[in-house]
Amino acid sequence: MEYITQRDVIGRYFNALKQDTGAAWVPQISNLFQSDQASERYAWLNQSPQMREWVGGRNAKGFKENNILVENTHFEATIDILKRHLRRDKTGQLEVRIAELAQRTNSHWAYLLSTLIANGAATACYDGQYFFDTDHSEGSSGTQDNDISVDISAVAASVHGSTTAPSVEEMQIAIMQAIQAIVGFVDDQGEPMNADARRFLVFVPVTLWLTALNAVATPLQVDGSQTALQGARQQGFAIDVAPDPRSSWTANFAVFRTDGAVKPLIRQEETEPTLGMKWLDSEYCFDNDAVQIGVDSWRNVAYGYWQSACLVTLA
Repeated sequence: MEYITQRDVIGRYFNALKQDTGAAWVPQISNLFQSDQASERYAWLNQSPQMREWVGGRNAKGFKENNILVENTHFEATIDILKRHLRRDKTGQLEVRIAELAQRTNSHWAYLLSTLIANGAATACYDGQYFFDTDHSEGSSGTQDNDISVDISAVAASVHGSTTAPSVEEMQIAIMQAIQAIVGFVDDQGEPMNADARRFLVFVPVTLWLTALNAVATPLQVDGSQTALQGARQQGFAIDVAPDPRSSWTANFAVFRTDGAVKPLIRQEETEPTLGMKWLDSEYCFDNDAVQIGVDSWRNVAYGYWQSACLVTLA
């Protein structure tokens, strides 16, 4: 009786891993940093200084004392397969399970970031405030709000919806107000941080997905004139939409700037996913009449620039 070999498993896993690269929105809103130790401290989360007239020599600006510590966490996923199932597999179920393991490996970043975003209104970022908060303040920035509420009942729309099912016009206005907030944020020196922003991602629960897609794609009229969202698109702004099947939001969504050098979120990886097996010649197989296939990695996620993100609550 022939069994699938370890070489076959490795080949099928990495072939599936290469074909499924994971959620496209992950690199749009997060920087990936490599790590070579248990944790990394980031003290670079303030803006570089604006150029000034050379008067009396250089006026160097150092990094602020604000920083975050990101600790690597060990993650794993393992499947257990009875030896008799290997022998009797006539339908390619093992190959399906290997492909699923690869898919889970690639979707792990999306899982971690989705959880991070969901907790953003109750978890502190580098400045000590919640990532989504109404009173961020650094140096000469004044108080800034990236946790906004939009009263959709005040929108002059031809069709009115509800906070959990807004009309397309209402969604357009809400998205544009979030973009307006992001573009208006300033750094600790009072200088605009996102004046050159042109690409944004609208991150929505599945229940708001279709409405958001229509909002960014349709040149609708509000109160007899083109919406600000359509006008922004004509000025070179690009707005994408990504659904989050894991989200429990009902009247919320987030907007992120995606073309900045420093993203709103951080991915940190100490080790790439590593495939390991206890195969037919292992002591585990001898004792359990089964084999195991597992993948593991040391990694984590964290908040980066809150100034490139805005949470919207429909009210």
